Amino acid sequence: MPSNTTASSGHKSGKKKGRRARLIVIVLVLAIVAGIGYGAYWSISTVRASFPQTKGTIKLDGLSGPVDVKRDGNGIPQIYAESDADLFMAQGFVQAQDRFWEMDVRRHTTSGRLSEMFGKSQVKTDEFLRTLGWHRTAQKEYDSKLSPETKKYLQAYAKGVNSYLKGKDGKDISLEYAALGFTNDYKPQEWTPVDSVAWLKAMAWDLRGNMQDEIDRSLMTSRLGPSQIKDLYPEYPYDRNKPIVQEGAYNSVTKKYEGKGGAGGSQSQSGTGGAAGTGLAGNAQAPDGLQSQLSGLSDILDSVPDAGLGPNGNGIGSNSWVVSGDHTITGKPLLANDPHLSPQLPSTWYQMGLHCRTVSKNCQYDVSGYTFAGMPGVVIGHNQDIAWGMTNLGADVTDLYLEKFEGDGYSYDDKVLPFKSRVETIKVAGGKSKKITVRETGNGPLLSDRDDELVKVGKKATVDSAAPDRGDGYGVSLRWTALQPGKSMDAVFELNKAKDFKDFRKAASSFEVPSQNLIYADTKGHIGYQAPGKIPVRGKGDGALPAPGWDSDYRWTGYIPQAALPYEYDPKRGYIVTANQAVIDKDKYPYKLTSDWGYGARSQRITDLIQSKTKNGGKVSTEDMRTMQMDNSSEIAKLLVPKLLKIDVKDSYVREAQKLLEGWDYTQDPDSAAAAYFNSVWRNILKLSIGNKLPKELRVKGQCLNVEPAGNTGPADEAEPVRECGQRDAESAQPDGGDRYYEVIRSILDDEDNDWWKSPKTRTDAETKTRDQLFARAMEDARWDLTAKLGKDVDTWSWGRLHRLTLKNQTLGVEGPGWLQFMLNRGPFKLGGGEAAVNATGWNAAGGYGVQWVPSMRMVVNLDDLDKSKWINLTGASGHAYSAHYTDQTSKWVKGELLPWSFSEKGVKGSTKDTLVLRP
Repeated sequence: MPSNTTASSGHKSGKKKGRRARLIVIVLVLAIVAGIGYGAYWSISTVRASFPQTKGTIKLDGLSGPVDVKRDGNGIPQIYAESDADLFMAQGFVQAQDRFWEMDVRRHTTSGRLSEMFGKSQVKTDEFLRTLGWHRTAQKEYDSKLSPETKKYLQAYAKGVNSYLKGKDGKDISLEYAALGFTNDYKPQEWTPVDSVAWLKAMAWDLRGNMQDEIDRSLMTSRLGPSQIKDLYPEYPYDRNKPIVQEGAYNSVTKKYEGKGGAGGSQSQSGTGGAAGTGLAGNAQAPDGLQSQLSGLSDILDSVPDAGLGPNGNGIGSNSWVVSGDHTITGKPLLANDPHLSPQLPSTWYQMGLHCRTVSKNCQYDVSGYTFAGMPGVVIGHNQDIAWGMTNLGADVTDLYLEKFEGDGYSYDDKVLPFKSRVETIKVAGGKSKKITVRETGNGPLLSDRDDELVKVGKKATVDSAAPDRGDGYGVSLRWTALQPGKSMDAVFELNKAKDFKDFRKAASSFEVPSQNLIYADTKGHIGYQAPGKIPVRGKGDGALPAPGWDSDYRWTGYIPQAALPYEYDPKRGYIVTANQAVIDKDKYPYKLTSDWGYGARSQRITDLIQSKTKNGGKVSTEDMRTMQMDNSSEIAKLLVPKLLKIDVKDSYVREAQKLLEGWDYTQDPDSAAAAYFNSVWRNILKLSIGNKLPKELRVKGQCLNVEPAGNTGPADEAEPVRECGQRDAESAQPDGGDRYYEVIRSILDDEDNDWWKSPKTRTDAETKTRDQLFARAMEDARWDLTAKLGKDVDTWSWGRLHRLTLKNQTLGVEGPGWLQFMLNRGPFKLGGGEAAVNATGWNAAGGYGVQWVPSMRMVVNLDDLDKSKWINLTGASGHAYSAHYTDQTSKWVKGELLPWSFSEKGVKGSTKDTLVLRP
């Protein structure tokens, strides 16, 4: 029980802030009373009851010695302990203080138990998540794969969380539980070590690679031919956008794969553009049944709540780069990282330091950085010797298989094998429990079982001559590396205490899922890169399209040996950039990592910025690294604007908008009218040239078009148009406008009569036959689009008015009643940056201008003086809606500012505002 203080004592850093906090709470209480309307009354004490104690002393059973929790002015904690177990127990306690609602929602997501909290609306989601079986896999990892040391830390962390929960009602833990209590008698359960491990499965799901591309390519076959699909997945531009590893190596392993079935020679690395064979098993068109199955599967994917790391797609990624001391002012490396993730409130990340008072065998850690609330250790950051960052490698670790059903089994090499099945019971708040049967083939769980319509379609599926007879229908299964138990949790702790590049690479070898680009720097002046991950080697097929599950030739034959994964150490050029581009040149590597890289717009821009700063002996500073993170230059604008300005626009109204582009420097500042107009033009170019020719399954839901019959994408002549409405959620519709589409447009830009420039006549617009005709029409459409949204006067336009971010509280901030969303959410904020810019505030060109993913945090580590490192979070340390630290970092994040990041004991002492002592 707490002593010597009150729950609110840690939040009075000044009279002004205290008055503001009290006013906010009073407004909250009045609004909630008015909103509920049933005489219910939430007192100020109820609202404040869940605020963490940050001063004084708290006794915790299970600690072996005292632990200090020092918080700075932003509520960021630095923990000091004398044993590893105490350190991680305290981490669990402190994270639960600030973020338990978030932790609880996450574990219910990973275990497919959202219905227990939120009722029948989440049953379909739970069915899909139970089918994937993340929590089951996490349990197997904990039971059989993780080291005894890791288990000890997980147990200590869970003990700390449960020490916080002990004796508390929901309203004492979080405001959201108080709100949930009006409709549900849900009570939080104790935390388990497996709850922490399962979070890595959610992380892997959001970073799963090319699964959506695999679905989209198959769906395209209903309206586009093989050459057209290949146009939309062009080769990676190795000659223009450099891969990550240029001077590095991999350990040669000839015809040797890890895992079962080492048969088969090495597979050549292919660039993006693996869609040359565009149907199942390389045929011209996917079966009708598969088309409908995949459309339904795509809908299910849209409904699964992301863990804060998605949405998943080609345009989404992260930036990290490191510059050696040869090119820095300090003479030691500088390392930057900013992962691009879904905006969450609170942020996906939780900043924290974990310090042993004396580093020894009994207490091994002195590390600081970004953690996940709900998981012990530091995910990205630095210790006293090394720093590391991560971006998504995008390895192809998922394959969809079309499975042929036969009675109670499925076909495999002319045999009928029984399904492996289990029954899952889904408990539903306020309703009856529901039982489902999960079936698995040798490839993995049957995702198609989770939708009745998909089952019906599978029974009616027609396939071409390459497939066996229909039998009892078809289904879609998933093979994914994350559904096999692994050791990624071990890797977190190994990274946290690594002392050099050798230790770093050893830790990376355990980081199996998700596969990340790991970037490195150390205090001795070295820099490096390692590609880790459990990446499959395939028999037939390249993973670009669903494979025939009945044919063993398409099975996975093993995994790329860890020793053969690319790395780089102290390259002569003096820097390494990773931003989801190709890892290594296709002609220099014998294995296939993926067919769906990012296309390098961000990575090459970062490279250009570094080179421009370091030419003629120039040196890079921490401030330079921060400035690079905020670079919002549009690479596609540099390509298109000169063409757009050459078009003779007759309409004076449109000409007025066109003139905004004259003299524009291609930067997408929030107050830029030119950026607003160009991005609208870009959106309309994509819609006219590509979007209107895609099948309805890829277009935005509710947007209806008169389209030509399937198989004809040119202007309508004798064919009778068909009315079709889009079916895809706006955030995942195509064309999304990412740098893949930069390459699509670049490849046809000088072919002024290319078929993609042809667009049919509409009720208000003339037919287009050439590039400039389509560009002229896009400029006109953009003028009217922005007139409707921003007004007639172009001088009042700004990109930030279109490109806005609203931070939404998990679950209740999205699905709750309007008054509660108003209470819990924050924004909108007007942002600069844009799609595939270094300052990657992503938006989907098919769906609208709103911000869908962001740099979820930014950091710059100074390896010369770690106390001079800088960091920022998207929101704040606290998950409590009316805490002073709920979104206290957001305004600085919007402006691109960074906070001081104290690490040394002296530095932390100087920045400490509140100290809490945890005692045995």
